[in-house]
Amino acid sequence: MNSFAKYISGMMGGIKSLLIGMRTSIRVFFRKKITEQYPENRATLYISERYRGRLVMPHDENNQHNCIACGLCQMACPNGTIKVTAGKQELEDGKTKRYLVKYEYDLGSCLFCQLCVNACPHDAIKFVNDFENAVFTRSKLLLQLNHEGSSCKK
Repeated sequence: MNSFAKYISGMMGGIKSLLIGMRTSIRVFFRKKITEQYPENRATLYISERYRGRLVMPHDENNQHNCIACGLCQMACPNGTIKVTAGKQELEDGKTKRYLVKYEYDLGSCLFCQLCVNACPHDAIKFVNDFENAVFTRSKLLLQLNHEGSSCKK
């Protein structure tokens, strides 16, 4: 095969691959568009229930939560995002009981792996699908999950 024939066959191969690529592009061009026009469509925006956006500690109407300050979530967290501060109080019968003083969560270093939620034996924490977590200062990503004056249900 001479050099001219190699040149022509190479050019034909290039044209063939170009046409295949253009065929794919034309198919995609005529598909129904699924782009979300955020933030204009905030009211109708669908977010999957499986999306993990932010960790929260649910409280009831009496400002009570389920956290017993066992620290399992803190131990399960792979990068130290959670810091549980517990206190001890002495009961009437002489036993001591742990209670939650402060539950700190660093949203900026969270991996959203859900290991903390899976480790919690009392379902005290869960992920919600909030996705607007952008801030200008990193200190605003340090959250205290337990409300002021809250107590444990149990």
